[in-house]
Amino acid sequence: MQDRAAKTRRQLIRSAAQVFDRGGFAGSSIGQICALARVSQGALHFHFRNKHAVGEAVESTAAEILRCVVGPVPVWHPAPLQLLVDTSHALARRVARDPVLRAGFGLALDPAWPGGASPWQHWREWVRGVLRLARRQGTLASGVDLEGAVSAITAVTAGLDGLGRGPARARSAPSMAPFWRLVLPQLATEAVRGRIEPAGSATAVELAAGRAREEPPLGRRRLDGWVTDACAVMTDGELCRLPKVVSGK
Repeated sequence: MQDRAAKTRRQLIRSAAQVFDRGGFAGSSIGQICALARVSQGALHFHFRNKHAVGEAVESTAAEILRCVVGPVPVWHPAPLQLLVDTSHALARRVARDPVLRAGFGLALDPAWPGGASPWQHWREWVRGVLRLARRQGTLASGVDLEGAVSAITAVTAGLDGLGRGPARARSAPSMAPFWRLVLPQLATEAVRGRIEPAGSATAVELAAGRAREEPPLGRRRLDGWVTDACAVMTDGELCRLPKVVSGK
């Protein structure tokens, strides 16, 4: 019974995300969400007191998915700016195909939504943390305005929400590579500038390709010495975090 209730709740969250994604919060109704989820309104109200509570669940679930995608800011990393680039590509791919994450970002930009656990704040803090790490490790150019760089990167990725919309069969992840080709020469020191791949590192690209071919089982694992996690937020059974060093050299 508990498994069935949990499955219904996840189904309602995903259906609500799809409805919010299409029509915005104000343009969506409990009836539309229930129809898409194929459950009664009574079933919805068993889990959520009203539409606002459903929106809060979508936003908080999106924030959990984002935390799974980006992981913690590492205390050390062999290439923090490459990590930032790779993670931005991973986020673009996930936003394009995950209605819950896309709706979570979208609600924060929706004038009808009062706000809550916005994933934008977490993404901004993560970007700031990785840039600070790059500065400590001596790979961030000395003249970089850290807060200005955080704002620029966040502003560009904010466009992923809109670019990820459209018919599902036509939707694809917007490329962050042109942005990084433009920004990296000003962001990175000369010593590491030529070693950063704007389109994503080989490890990240191979991992993404592996995700497309198969869905690995849930659970913690190691991949070529890198620690990874499986994201079980919506029980997709997919590996959603890029490999990254989280402690020690």
